[in-house]
Amino acid sequence: MSVEATPSATHEEKSAFAQRFRGYFPVVIDVETAGFNSKTDALLEIAAVTLALNEETGEFEADEEICFNIEPFEGANLEPSALAFTGIDPTHPLRGNVDESHALKEIFKMVRKKMKAAGCQRAVMVAHNAAFDQGFLNAAVERCNIKRSPFHPFVSFDTTTLSGLAYGQTVLAKACEAANIEFDNKEAHSALYDTQKTAELFCKIVNTWKQLGGWPMAEK
Repeated sequence: MSVEATPSATHEEKSAFAQRFRGYFPVVIDVETAGFNSKTDALLEIAAVTLALNEETGEFEADEEICFNIEPFEGANLEPSALAFTGIDPTHPLRGNVDESHALKEIFKMVRKKMKAAGCQRAVMVAHNAAFDQGFLNAAVERCNIKRSPFHPFVSFDTTTLSGLAYGQTVLAKACEAANIEFDNKEAHSALYDTQKTAELFCKIVNTWKQLGGWPMAEK
């Protein structure tokens, strides 16, 4: 993976979206896996939700979403306890599995299009316990020999940390409850559902911070 340099556009030249996160374009990601080891355990599902800035309200909201069921890579470990936890059957004929390369290329295509429209230069992952999802994404990018990922390889926005600060909760379901976001535990551990809820949570925190006067920062 290459680490792209940040362009030298001035603050005034950047879009309102780009100004908010220093040129970064947040993309909410969730993965479902067959274990905890990103190098050896299969990636089974991946979902992404891009964000948009509502020009009328000045608030962030979920925009476009995409999700894939993934065919385990050759030689991948499928941990029985992980499959029991998620309820995923990787061999189910109706899953419509695609290979990792196809899923990543489609997600990256969407991200680059939305990122360019927002005037941003680099995508940054938003995820709940982001280090986990980022590790599996990076491992899949490496396996697929994708030379240029739109995502920063190590910067991320972790909603576990943000919700701990904002609501005193670190579990996604409990953080959503504290933020008055509906959460159905029966739908949890689906990559798309968890991504949708994480996107709602992230937007709620960012928008609330703005309402409280935290952005833009008041001049002293």
